[in-house]
Amino acid sequence: MTAGLQAEGADLDPASARLPSRVAKLLSALFYGTCSFLIVLVNKALLTTYRFPSPIFLGIGQMAVTIMVLYVSKLNKLIHFPDFDKKIPVKLFPLPLLYVGNHISGLSSTSKLSLPMFTVLRKFTIPLTLLLETIILGKQYSLSIIVSVFTIVLGAFIAAGSDLAFNLEGYIFVFLNDIFTAANGVYTKQKMDPKELGKYGLLFYNACFMIIPTLIISVSTGDLQQATEFNEWKNVLFIIQFLLSCFLGFLLMYSTVLCSFYNSALTTAVVGAIKNVSIAYIGMLVGGDYIFSMLNFVGLNICMAGGLRYSFLTLSGQLNPKQPVDEEDIPQDLKSYNLRQDCRPGP
Repeated sequence: MTAGLQAEGADLDPASARLPSRVAKLLSALFYGTCSFLIVLVNKALLTTYRFPSPIFLGIGQMAVTIMVLYVSKLNKLIHFPDFDKKIPVKLFPLPLLYVGNHISGLSSTSKLSLPMFTVLRKFTIPLTLLLETIILGKQYSLSIIVSVFTIVLGAFIAAGSDLAFNLEGYIFVFLNDIFTAANGVYTKQKMDPKELGKYGLLFYNACFMIIPTLIISVSTGDLQQATEFNEWKNVLFIIQFLLSCFLGFLLMYSTVLCSFYNSALTTAVVGAIKNVSIAYIGMLVGGDYIFSMLNFVGLNICMAGGLRYSFLTLSGQLNPKQPVDEEDIPQDLKSYNLRQDCRPGP
């Protein structure tokens, strides 16, 4: 049996345990974009159709589902991540703080700015992510990529052209929100080493550390009380959609990590921007709440052009990153064989 494993190992390397580079990049980006799009639709139904008053409580439900799904999967040996020890908080830091900061600044900025202005300023997450990846991860991008990124921001400004109202407090909160979002994406990418926490450990322990402060915020703002007093908890359809949103929240967290793992934090931010523009396009055709404006329409098209150009450059290899090996999905016997090969004395 050992001889057979060695014979197989001669033709195998860890890269054989993953998808081809471009396929993995494309599928992970599509998975993230699809999950992000679906959760917007479900959350819109919950928060507008049913008028559910507690978005923070909904976020707590999504974290709880993430913890349960990953823990049960670990117990059944479907996935692996390290058991808790005192080094876990150090390895995870500063992700839980970045998430809480992102959550608070996001809620504050949304209430103080118009939706078009909020959308424009949120696009600055993309160049901030590019900057932080350069500083923290040492990544370098071509001029074509940088131009594509700023084309997306320019398109957003044009789309909101007639609604650039100034609100200093709102600007401060939304720029803090951009910084927290960009930093969260970059540090997530940095901490996905399979030899440390890995994808699943990162998701599990981040949700564990986030759920307590988020619950405190929910209690202190009255969000939890509003959730418990909501009068639709006996409505089966509402409960189904609430649970669906919680499960989609888990899928969104997982797909975000997966997209950042196979691509980059910058690509994940750009996919999110393309998704938002796609929702605007769909809103033109269905829904009836889109008010046509030539300036807005031109800006949306510029945004989409920048996003598609970035996607083309990424898939054509101009970013040319070294494709990561997903060691969490490599068969254990192959890992053992490679370890023996590395330890075998030279000739």
